Amino acid sequence: MPNLPSLGLRNRNGRGPLPTNRTPAPVSAYVVDCAIYVDGHRVEGSWNHADAIEEVRRRSSGFVWIGLHEPTEKQINGIADTFGLHELAVEDAVHAHQRPKLERYDNTLFMVLKTVRYTDTETRSTTSEIVDTGELMVFLGRDFVITVRHGKHAGLGDVRSQLEADPEQLALGPSAVLHGVADHVVDTYLEVTEAIQDDIDEIEAEVFEPRTKIDAEQIYLMKREVMELRRAVLPLTKPMQRLAEGYTPMVADEVRSYFRNVEDHLAKVSEMVGSFDELLTTLVDATLAKITLQQNTDMRKISAWVAIVSTPTMIAGIYGMNFTHMPELEWTFGYPLALMVMLGACITLFKIFRRNKWL
Repeated sequence: MPNLPSLGLRNRNGRGPLPTNRTPAPVSAYVVDCAIYVDGHRVEGSWNHADAIEEVRRRSSGFVWIGLHEPTEKQINGIADTFGLHELAVEDAVHAHQRPKLERYDNTLFMVLKTVRYTDTETRSTTSEIVDTGELMVFLGRDFVITVRHGKHAGLGDVRSQLEADPEQLALGPSAVLHGVADHVVDTYLEVTEAIQDDIDEIEAEVFEPRTKIDAEQIYLMKREVMELRRAVLPLTKPMQRLAEGYTPMVADEVRSYFRNVEDHLAKVSEMVGSFDELLTTLVDATLAKITLQQNTDMRKISAWVAIVSTPTMIAGIYGMNFTHMPELEWTFGYPLALMVMLGACITLFKIFRRNKWL
């Protein structure tokens, strides 16, 4: 298998203090970061994946955290061989399009999470996506954690910075990173659901506002995006429960309580998403009823005007037959009388329809 491009150099004698004045090497396009953490603190220097895990195992302390962004199969093979990642999990990490899940392969835990991002109202059209989704995979081992991200959003730079600012939490090991990632993802779920709640409130106010025209297409679009969010949230419930209940010894006991908090937040999101689906279904029914009512009103108006216009049309049609023996044809006031009858009939019908609120 080909080796990945090196992220830096280290002293090959494997002894003595680590040099801190290495010349930084350029980071590969798919390797976002590669770092060693010992006692909750980041070890200075640039590393490639092989040197990093070798140093951790030489010290018998700490762990490696590698962040990847949309690697190809060829690019991830070197890391997979070094860390002993299962080929099925590697295949899922490369090709993505997986549902949220938690699997254990020998001494490695593999977790898939769906990431979401809310598209601002000002930047989207009626046919664009409201909820943009991506994927995040996490490989968890005794002394390493590897995150693989798919999509242009949900970067983990802030998560890494927050954990590095809390050495006590980071000292709990790789499972603390898994918790930080899961907590970050679920927090974005909360943010997105709150934004969608505002959108649904606006739609609800518009639907039940008198004399407003409703675009049912926007409601259908919102319902489709809520279903997309639901596919990201609901399958994650069971994996989060398993992590909180001690599914694997690779999750430290101190970290399990934090996963219970994440599970509570996820349950809140699940309830909100479920209520969104029911509410949007109700709004669709209300919108269709309102559209039907508007169409009936329009048809009444059309029918009323047809009745008004048909009366003079009928009179004009009869006197346009040009029969020899017709009443009042020779009368001087026959023509103005016919016009007055037509006008009077139209005015009478207009008042009747107006009184009955057809016009």
